[in-house]
Amino acid sequence: MPVRILHQVGSTWVESVVNCAFLAFERTQMKRNSLTKVIVGMSGGVDSSVAALLLKQDGYQVEGLFMKNWEEEDGSEYCTAKADLEEARRICKGLAIPLHEANFAAEYWDNVFAHFLREYEAGRTPNPDVLCNREIKFKVFMEYATLLGADKVATGHYARLEEINGKTCLLKGVDANKDQSYFLHQVSSDQFARSLFPLGNRQKKAVRSLAQSEGLPNHSRKDSTGICFIGERRFSDFLKTYVGTRPGIIESVDGETLGEHQGLMFYTIGQRQGLGIGGIHGAPEQPWYVVDKLLNDNRLIVAQGNHHPRLYANGLVTHQIHWIHAPPPLPFTGHAKIRYRQSDQACQLVQADSGYEVHFEDKQRAVTPGQYVCFYDGDTCLGGGVIESALA
Repeated sequence: MPVRILHQVGSTWVESVVNCAFLAFERTQMKRNSLTKVIVGMSGGVDSSVAALLLKQDGYQVEGLFMKNWEEEDGSEYCTAKADLEEARRICKGLAIPLHEANFAAEYWDNVFAHFLREYEAGRTPNPDVLCNREIKFKVFMEYATLLGADKVATGHYARLEEINGKTCLLKGVDANKDQSYFLHQVSSDQFARSLFPLGNRQKKAVRSLAQSEGLPNHSRKDSTGICFIGERRFSDFLKTYVGTRPGIIESVDGETLGEHQGLMFYTIGQRQGLGIGGIHGAPEQPWYVVDKLLNDNRLIVAQGNHHPRLYANGLVTHQIHWIHAPPPLPFTGHAKIRYRQSDQACQLVQADSGYEVHFEDKQRAVTPGQYVCFYDGDTCLGGGVIESALA
């Protein structure tokens, strides 16, 4: 009889069995999820909103937490905290989930911003977003969420988590243009084990489309850009309120004095804009770029041309590497990034007297001390360290 039914109905009968099995699995999974309390970091943006929506649809006990990391007058033209909070409240009300509020400004100042200032005073270019993830979102935020009874925390990061050999691994997000694993490489495996990234398997375009179809009012809200505490103001104007200026000489790679800089902290390797160098008699009509910062005698070294050799380095030095898991055997041959959204660069990592050296297959443009080098084995993010210096 079963054979006859299969012959008469064909794939329709098989498909109905598969669907029933899938629905049964889905119900079991949702029942399991209903025992898990997840607190989502709500920013007021579309990514965290869709993350909360997806988790609720999957049956989790979902609550939101809005964290304020920077103290500034709400009336300031650069401060968006008040508007962000109102948007987060509106989203959570629409999703029928509670929203908690917490002020982590003191922790942010001590663990992120103070380091940011020290690095700039030392003539380096730090990346506060990497530190914010390590020190605030997956430390202070996670600890606070635990006090609220959370089993796990979730964010709107475009990255994936996967358990491999009993360890929670960090993988790139499937949207190559939005992958944020670079910003997460300083977080530990144990912290990832208590985290969820609902957007890791989705494209940004699909996230906005889902937000619109589900009636989320912020589906077209502009993504935040830049460093959170600076906002849309000029970086140099912001930095001058915290770091004193120390003018010095701008010098070409040939030793010619070309002008005066306002302080080495206001410039970064590879910078073109804001040098204040006009046309130089006898020099070709090509833009000037920062290629070095000599701290001892306060000189800013510049070179002309987008492809000048001094803009490029064969490798870099990093003193210490944070590995998400156990370090790979050295020398390690794989890939690395020295900035967000850079394509993977083939390299070899070796032990050195100063810590580690990274030797790239192709020369790298604007290797910048203070930024991070992040290592990958395929889609798996292994960890990374602070760039100390470039290798010629």
